Formats: sequence, C-alpha cells, structure tokens
Amino acid sequence: MTPISKITQRYVTQPDVEDDEIDLMALAGALLAGWKWIALAFVVAVVLGAFIALRKPVIYQATGLLQLEQSQNGLSALPESMQTLLGSDGGGKSQAETQMAIMSSRLVLGEAANKLNLQNFVIPRRLPVIGLLPANLHLPDPGLFDQYQWRNETVQLGRLKVPAQWQGVPMTLTVTGAGSYRLALPDGTEVTGTVGHDISARDGDFAIALSQMDAPVGREFYVGRRSLSATIQGMRGKFSVSESPRGSNILHTAYQDTDRQRAEEILNAIAASFVDQNIERNSASAENSLDFIQKQLPEARKNVSEAEQALNEYRQKQQSVDVNYETQALLERVTKIEGELSALDLKEAELKNQYTVNHPAYQALLQNRKELQAQLEQAKKATQGLPETQKDIFNLQRNLEVAQQVYTQLLNRSQELQVVRASTVGSVRVIDKAYASANPVAPRKSRIVALAAILGLIIGAAIVLIRRALRRGIKGAEEIEALGLPVFATVPFAQEAADLRNRKGDLPIFALEHPDAVATEALRSLRTSLHFGLLDARTNSIQLTSAAPNVGKSFTAINLAVVAAQAGQKVCVIDADMRKGYLRRFLHLPKDTPGLSDYLGHEKSLEDVIASGPIKGMSVITSGRYPPNPSELLMRAEFGAMLRQLDSEFDLIIVDAPPALAVTDPVVIGRSVGASIIVARHLETMQGAVRAVQASFEAAGTSITGAVLNGFKAEATARYGGHYQYYYNYRYSYKSGD
Repeated sequence: MTPISKITQRYVTQPDVEDDEIDLMALAGALLAGWKWIALAFVVAVVLGAFIALRKPVIYQATGLLQLEQSQNGLSALPESMQTLLGSDGGGKSQAETQMAIMSSRLVLGEAANKLNLQNFVIPRRLPVIGLLPANLHLPDPGLFDQYQWRNETVQLGRLKVPAQWQGVPMTLTVTGAGSYRLALPDGTEVTGTVGHDISARDGDFAIALSQMDAPVGREFYVGRRSLSATIQGMRGKFSVSESPRGSNILHTAYQDTDRQRAEEILNAIAASFVDQNIERNSASAENSLDFIQKQLPEARKNVSEAEQALNEYRQKQQSVDVNYETQALLERVTKIEGELSALDLKEAELKNQYTVNHPAYQALLQNRKELQAQLEQAKKATQGLPETQKDIFNLQRNLEVAQQVYTQLLNRSQELQVVRASTVGSVRVIDKAYASANPVAPRKSRIVALAAILGLIIGAAIVLIRRALRRGIKGAEEIEALGLPVFATVPFAQEAADLRNRKGDLPIFALEHPDAVATEALRSLRTSLHFGLLDARTNSIQLTSAAPNVGKSFTAINLAVVAAQAGQKVCVIDADMRKGYLRRFLHLPKDTPGLSDYLGHEKSLEDVIASGPIKGMSVITSGRYPPNPSELLMRAEFGAMLRQLDSEFDLIIVDAPPALAVTDPVVIGRSVGASIIVARHLETMQGAVRAVQASFEAAGTSITGAVLNGFKAEATARYGGHYQYYYNYRYSYKSGD
C-alpha cells in the first residue's frame, strides 16, 4: 500500500466525534466572526429607535381617584323596613363594574366633551417623516420650512361653528401676521381674521374666533370640528378606569393627552360629569315616588271625608250606637292589618318604577302581603258572630280608621320624600382630583431604544446566520475529507495573490515576491506532503485540476514548482490547458512560444518546447498554440512517452490541467500521471462539485488522489461555521530576528 493510500484510508476511517459540540462552537464562531454585521445592525437599530422615539409627540397622563359608597338612593331617611325592601339591587355585577361602565358611557364623556368644547381641534402641520423631531430636540428654526411646525407653536379656538357636512373636515389656517390669519374653507373660499374677533360666512352657518395664537408668519394649522360620536370615541381611547384593589370600590382614573394641563381639565370634567349623573340618578327615585304620593293625597283625603260622613249618618240614624270592648279590639286588629296592606300597596307602586317582579325586594313584598291577607281573613271571620248593628258600626268605623291611616301614611311619606329629595347626595366621592406629572408617560424613549437595540442584535445575528446558510461553498478541510480525499495542504488567502485573478499581461510569481508569506509556507508544506506521498508512485508526475475555473490552480502549480526547485529538486511544470492556459504569463514568454500542443502535433521536439524557469532547477512547458482538438492530442501515445522521459530527468513533474467538469482533458491526463490532485477554493467550490469530479475520474477507471484547499480565510470560516484551529501553524513565518 502506498503512503498516499495510507493517508487516504486514515482520513476516511477517522471517526467523527463531538458533532454537537462542534456545531455549537461553529455557531458561536460564526456570530463572533460576523461581529461587524451585528454591530452595524445594532447601530442602525439604535439610531432608528431613537428617531422613532423623538419624532413622536410627548404624552402626559393625568390621574385621579374616586370612591364608590354604598348606594341607598336616598333611603337613609326612610324607615328601616322600607330600606330593607328597597336597598337590595340583586344584580349580578359588582357596583364598581357597573359604575366603571357608566363612567365610560356616552352620557358622561359626551357631557365632559360639551363642557370643554372638545369637538374642536387644532393640529399643527408637521414635517413629513421626521415629525416632532426638531421640537423634541429643541433645534433652532432654519427658516426654510415656514409652513411646518418646528417648535411648540399653538393656536387656541375660542369659538367654531361649522355646517353638519363640514364636521370632521380639516381646514388649513395660515398665520399671515402678528395676530392675523387666513383660513381656507372646504368649499374653496377663504376668510381672513384677527385674534379675538369673530368672523362668519355662509349666512351664519360658519363662524370662527381665535382666542390665542403663538406662531410665526407662514405656519399652517389644521382646524375643524368633529362629530360628538367621533370625539367620544377618541376620548375613550385616551381614558381608562380600573378598580384597585379589586372589591375595594376605589376607582383609579387616567387620561392621556399631549397637553399636561388639558389632560387634567378633561379628567376633572369626566369626574364631575360622573358625579352629577350619579346624584341625578339617586334623586330620581325620590322624585318619582313624591310625584306618585302627591297624586294619591287628594283621593285619600276624599276617602277620609266620605268614611266620616257615612259613620256619622249611621250613628244618627241608630241614635249613637257604641261598640263593646270585644268589637273594639277586633276593629283595631282589622284596622291595623288593612293599614299595613295599604302601606304595602304604596311600596309596590314605588317598587314598580325601580325593579321587576322577580327582584328579591319585590318578592319579599308579595310574601308579606300574602301573610297579612291571611291574617285579615281570620279577623273578618271573627266578625261574623256579631249582631247586625255591631257589624255595621264595625265596618263603618273600620273604613274610617283605614282611610285616616292611609292618609296619614301618605302625608308622612310625602314629607319624607321631600326631605330625601332636598338632601340627596351622590354615592361617588372624589378623593383625588386630576393631576398630571411633569414627566411624560410616552414615548418611553429608553424602552424604545433598548428594544430597538435588542432587535438590532437579533437582526444582526440573523443576517450572519442567513449568510452562513446561503454560502454553501467548502468551509473547511473537513468537508473535503468527508468525501474520502486527504487534504495535502491548506493555502491561506493572500490579498496580493487575489489581486492577480483579473490582472492582464505578465504576472509575478508569488513565492518569489513574498517568500516569507504564510501562503508561501503553506506551499512548502504541500511540497513536503507530495515528496513523501510520491515515494511509491509509478511516476513523479502529479496533475493539478479543479472543478471550475478561477480557483487558483495555475497559481498553485507555478508556486509549488518554485518552492520545490528552491528545495533542490529538479521540477518541470507543464501547462496542459491547451484552451486557456496562461502559465507563460508568469514566465514573461510571448504568446507564440512553442509548447505542449506543438510537441504533441509533431511540430516541435521535446527539447524545443522545454523552457528554463525563473530559478535554477525549474523548467516549463507552456501550452503552445491553442489547437482545435486538445483532448485528441492528449490521448496520443506521445503524451505518456513524454511523461516517462521527463520522469527520468526530473524529480517532480507538475501538470496544470484544465477544470475537470468543463472538459475531459483531466480524465485523460489522469491515466498517465502518478497522482491527480484537485484544487478547491475556500467558500467558492461546492462540495458537490468535488464529488462530481471524483465520479468522472472513477468512471474512467482512475481516481482523485487528494486535494488542496486554496484561498483559505480563517475569519470567514468562522463566519460560515467552519473550523480553523488546525491551521494555526500557517501564521508562523521565518523571519530574521532583530
């Protein structure tokens, strides 16, 4: 078994260990190596976040505190039995939830909007894109954008009346002078005016008056009047109310606005409107009951008069009949029961205005009435045994006392309700009036910038990882070794060599120009590997090919020949690319220099086509004139004979072959040389392309012996997830000490 075969077997059978750990290290290395992308994304995100935070208007928040007290609807002045019946609400929601819903209703918010005239709006015309950035940064006004807001200019409306069809339509107001302005109306006309004076148009359908204006000449504002529903909807978006702690009946209110003072005014107006409606609601029950009582009093007075007259007439007719003790007691009992039933009738009339029949208070009243009616029936049965005269006087006197009792109850109830109506207070108490802190609540600049910074880091890392995923070229020697090919050398990237790729004319030899470079030292390592690898080969010839052009194959061939000759070997370099070969450019030879094609075409002898190299021990055979049939020429017996003759004269023969996937020439050459080596370019040559070259050689009965990884970039390898810790020795160079 040859040394090269042993090397190949060792690389193929070497176990792959710690895959997971290597992947994690590769990922970390890719992120670390791509720090520039991450830093760029971080900076851009921070700048963008700061821009977004500074272009927005500053928002202030006013807060307040309310307490919900137990609502009795003014019943505290009523008898305890009636409070028990009327005090229960029987609802499924808590009092706080109900009151919070009322506070956010159109009733409350609409009243607050009307008090403060919030339907009117004034919006400064702001700079496109940058918005309030100049104002928030307090930048000086350059005077270039007169129509746009630059500082915190203000215009206050004292009065605005618009037709219904103009509601929600903004009108452009332009400052024309100190206290004067021009307003463009939606119908295309314009009006002019001054601060503090009313102006009108359209036969009084439109009117406007400004109370204050603080803005330079040329500034523009959008003014108008929204509909009440749109205003309430906007207020709901800025207003919030919550109960904290839950079950405490303590309501925390908040309102946000760009103006601190206006936020306090609006929140106080909402609270005042809420308290007013609460008082009105509590007094409404007493008012309704009082109206009912006032209507019943005349009828009750009439019933008393009629009962007295009937009793007196009967006594006169019967000559003053008196009732005995037993009848009197029975009368008092029946009278009391009927009085209580009359009181229940009164309560039921009041309850009908407040609750449904299924309400617990209503059901309790019905149960109480049922019991009283049962007692009344028993009492009436007891009167059946009385004499007729006693019965008549009993009934008449009972009617009188019941009528008097009902009338007295109505009078007392009327007085009680009058007291309740006069002394009604709400069940809501304002604990803290609205107060807005001097510190704005939005935009939260530090939070926005912090989130933007985090997002920038994430985006930067994503960019690095996406670039790594999209870059599918060979990232390290281990990917070539996974194909069963030993990597004889990894040649680091050299910018000086990369500059030669698209250079025209003669080319310098890198190993001669930069003998101490890391790439040159890597070529020396390749020379050593090939020296021991070809000890048992049938010839001292090697072929350098590639999968595609521009991978540094010719660069490797000419520089390998130089470092081999510098080591004392006799080296011959053959340019076998008879289509686009350009080794002659490294030797500064003319284009018509006889070469391989001339020899294989029997036009020149071998001695005629061998040229001396730039250093002692190095010879070169150029490609010669480009023939029409390069593959046929290489298949001739003369090519193999030439290699055998050169093998006896030189220690190393390097054949620079064309790309294997483009033409079949390398496969033909592979049958005659001692070893075929593929040159792969770091991050450019695909692993599949190398596999395809192997397949083409194997189909022809030969094989690729090994590979050279060219243009290796350690930092880029980490960026794309490769490993480069095995190539640290290439950073060592032999330089004279100081």
